[in-house]
Amino acid sequence: MAGQQRVYRQRIRATSSLKKIFRAMELIAASRIGKARLRVEQATPYTRAITRAISAVATHSSVDHPLTTPRTDTGRAAVLVISADRGMAGAYSANVIREAERLRGRLMADGKEVVQFAAGRRAVSYFAFRRRELAGQWTGGSDAPTRETAREMARALFARFQAPAEEGGVDEIYIVGTRFVSMVTQQAQVLRLLPLEIVEGVEEVEEGEVQPLYDFEPSPELVLDALLPRYIESRIFGSLLHCAASELASRQRAMNTATSNAEDIIRNYTRLANQARQAEITQEISEIVSGADALAAS
Repeated sequence: MAGQQRVYRQRIRATSSLKKIFRAMELIAASRIGKARLRVEQATPYTRAITRAISAVATHSSVDHPLTTPRTDTGRAAVLVISADRGMAGAYSANVIREAERLRGRLMADGKEVVQFAAGRRAVSYFAFRRRELAGQWTGGSDAPTRETAREMARALFARFQAPAEEGGVDEIYIVGTRFVSMVTQQAQVLRLLPLEIVEGVEEVEEGEVQPLYDFEPSPELVLDALLPRYIESRIFGSLLHCAASELASRQRAMNTATSNAEDIIRNYTRLANQARQAEITQEISEIVSGADALAAS
């Protein structure tokens, strides 16, 4: 009985230590989520504006630009997977990797060779464990991304898209990340970066209104050449910010659940320890009574 009580007390102490860690990580995530959400909100208008600018060029000009026209000469697709650097965030990274595997399956079914890029230690470790070669990898700061990191990613992916087929060029570029919807909802998603998909084009003109006239100087081709690198960088940076906010929200929720579970375990072990202590006291009383009876009988 004494041994059981000692084991329960040790487990209570160990669980209490874990509870403190879980609680600290929850508070850290809660303190950072506000800034992460603000960065998402601040970056969205710029991304929307540059997307509409490119949409205007593509829609109101007859330019046949290689970045808006699908390539068919390489049979390769670049996929950037954005995950977390650390765990303790529930199924956040697992959902992203699962979505990336679905995309990989679809691309391979279409006869495409996947050129893999990864951001975050979780994705890098996943692909390394499966012995898949990475064309580029970035780790560190997944919950606080910088524009410099986004610029580096954009240059690497853009160089692959512009490279000739014999030098490893790709037909398409995809980003697999997480879209931050709210503190409760984060959705794994796939974005096709290139060839350019006009999803946020020029605003619709109501019936009876005169459509705006656009004049591009020095030429539509040069305007696209100037805007597209910035567009790619802004889309990647926006995805990184959404992923950072999603990671923090997932970690806060996971750590809150872990703290509650630790409290339940502590209560359960405390009850078992009390029961063991009561059984020990009962046994001691029984032994004393039995000894007294034996002395009285003699």
